Amino acid sequence: MKIRGFEIVSKYQDKNIHLPGRKTACSAGYDLEAAEESVLLPHQVVLVPTGLKVYMQENEYLGIHARSGFSIKNGVSLINGQGIIDADYYDNEENEGHIMIPMINHSEQEVIVSKGMRVAQGIFYTYLTADGDAIGIGSKRAGGMGSTGEV
Repeated sequence: MKIRGFEIVSKYQDKNIHLPGRKTACSAGYDLEAAEESVLLPHQVVLVPTGLKVYMQENEYLGIHARSGFSIKNGVSLINGQGIIDADYYDNEENEGHIMIPMINHSEQEVIVSKGMRVAQGIFYTYLTADGDAIGIGSKRAGGMGSTGEV
């Protein structure tokens, strides 16, 4: 039985994508690499593809954080501060659960993100729900990124 981990989305199966890993025994985050080259233009937002999807337990999510070294050296960050990948994002019908990193370039220079560059890290978290919370019981996510806010 799978508990939590990463897989390569089908579109990137033959593109030499590396599964995320932690760099030291005490590292909390799994480094996420860019699946292809992207250009971050000044003051623009770009979705950097990872070629990955993630599976986990129902009461968990993957927090996406920009890598501090990459952010500081290049003047970039995640547009939403921290990304949240819900457990039911995995294998959704729209995009198979492909993790895309929404980056914004705060600098005046374009930033080239090369394939294989470690741009973000994912940290697994558990969460709690309030008493009487029955939202989502029996429902299934159909959409991809941003679909939980749709009515």
